Amino acid sequence: MDTRTSSFRLRIEKVRDALKAHGLAAVLVPSSDPHLSEYLPERWQGRQWLSGFTGSMGTLAVTCDAAALFADSRYWEQAAVELAGSGIELVKIPTGAATHHVDWLATHAQRGEQVGVDGSVLGLAATSQLRNRLEQAGVTLRTDFDVLEHIWPERPGLPAGPVVEHLAPHAPLARATKLAQVREAFVRNGATHHFISTVDDIAWLFNLRGSDVSFNPVFLAHALLDASDATLFIADGKVSAELRATLSRDGVQVAPYAQAGAALAALPGNAVLLIDPRRITFSTRSNASVKVIEAINPSTLLKSRKSAAEAEHVRSTMAQDGAACCEFYAWFEAAQARGERLTELTVDEHLSAARARRPGFVGLSFNTIAGFNANGAMPHYRATAESHAVIEGDGLLLIDSGGQYLGGTTDITRVWPIGRVSAAQRRDYTLVLKGTMALSRTRFPRATLSPMLDAIARARAAVGTRPGLWPRHRPRRGLLPQCARGAAEHFESDSRGADGDGARHDHQHRARPVPQRPVGHSHREPGAQCSGEQQRVRRIPRVRNAHAVPDRHALHRSHVAAPGRTGVAQRLPRHGASAPARLGQRRCTRLADGAHRPDLTHPPWPR
Repeated sequence: MDTRTSSFRLRIEKVRDALKAHGLAAVLVPSSDPHLSEYLPERWQGRQWLSGFTGSMGTLAVTCDAAALFADSRYWEQAAVELAGSGIELVKIPTGAATHHVDWLATHAQRGEQVGVDGSVLGLAATSQLRNRLEQAGVTLRTDFDVLEHIWPERPGLPAGPVVEHLAPHAPLARATKLAQVREAFVRNGATHHFISTVDDIAWLFNLRGSDVSFNPVFLAHALLDASDATLFIADGKVSAELRATLSRDGVQVAPYAQAGAALAALPGNAVLLIDPRRITFSTRSNASVKVIEAINPSTLLKSRKSAAEAEHVRSTMAQDGAACCEFYAWFEAAQARGERLTELTVDEHLSAARARRPGFVGLSFNTIAGFNANGAMPHYRATAESHAVIEGDGLLLIDSGGQYLGGTTDITRVWPIGRVSAAQRRDYTLVLKGTMALSRTRFPRATLSPMLDAIARARAAVGTRPGLWPRHRPRRGLLPQCARGAAEHFESDSRGADGDGARHDHQHRARPVPQRPVGHSHREPGAQCSGEQQRVRRIPRVRNAHAVPDRHALHRSHVAAPGRTGVAQRLPRHGASAPARLGQRRCTRLADGAHRPDLTHPPWPR
């Protein structure tokens, strides 16, 4: 490839032209939108459009003579391939919350120069940190520069898909009840008004769903609440007249999306506004001139607790999704036995089709990741028609997949042995499985922070590791009830929020520890990786009160995750693994046609 004519290299040159035209030395392009989402509508996928890097998280910085993309360990191999020929340097950072781009900008801009960023997509904490560091270097930060508006002529507009109600029985709690709970919470904090920008909070609070973000049934909107009314700021044409009337009966008015900032600016002088400083952008916050109380969004905490009805929907969803997985497993084994040619694309096609046949299925919760051998080492790998592996010979097949259902959302990771499995692979997988099992059995005091539990999984996975192997991937992720991507939750957004990971794992926010609470769901995915290989086991336990223990405030987890498959792990000691070893076994009923179908009356995971 002639790197001089790379489309991404040419786009970076357009960025530099815009910098010169506006008197700027550099620009920061974060992976974000006005709602600080991780998964973005096309309009705000500017970092991907400019660099060619398709990972869900990463930060791009461009000066007049240099460009760098900052990505954490999940994306190093993927970014190295996708950035080739673009002239953009890959800067490897340890985690998505790292701030290496701040120091990079401070060292690449000269004293007296200016750095630009679009403040409407940059969080409060990130803006403050960037400004303070640049000021130390004698550099000024401008927050009114949206470089994409100047160089992206075909930039998509706001998504136009309709918004629909999420109804009972899958939404057990009425909209009016949720609004009353949120009002009670912000009034208790001394506020008269509350502003919400995060799309998952809004979808949950108003019992609405949309399609503005791929694989996530959410929609772009802001919300402003007072003691009796609520206003939903959303693009024109997305809310039907019938739905608008239904919302009005619950005291919810609909206003144009662009008027959210003006509504904040128009609050009366005696208003007291509650905002979550980690869930609002700098520009949005700048519109409010009234007294502000900073606290976590009440909805974020409220939806982290599961009612009995919600928990049952999650379990039913996992049962249906597990049935789809078992149907796929049976087909896959039979196809192998017949000697059929199988590829990573075949896995995606047949597993997605199996899910589509389950009741309540809406769509996938993310692109299926089917990675054979070295491809499995890329956590967010996706096979394409141009680049994919044939599943043959010996090795490990990692399948990370999930579905959106009316009653919940799933995300399941399993590793399949293909051919002969080496002793090293078996040992590594067993270490990861031990970490999963250790977390599954942990009892801990109420209010324990989730990061404090990491050591339990990491210690098991680190004991006896061979050279070059290290614990990797997210050993824990917080889930919100009624959320989607990465969660066994209620048909909504991605899995971030109230579990001690804090809210978000992107570069905008460091984790804000929030104590674990009973009757919620958590996300455990210990993993380990060496060069060209990755082992992961994902479980989705429910955090519950522990019974028959001296401390009545203790909590424990019970699993709701879907079945997997044994065959990779070593045989573990009877006292340590006889029950967990059965987690991967499938109980199927052979039908008259010879096909295998799961017997849902005997679920393969413990109750």
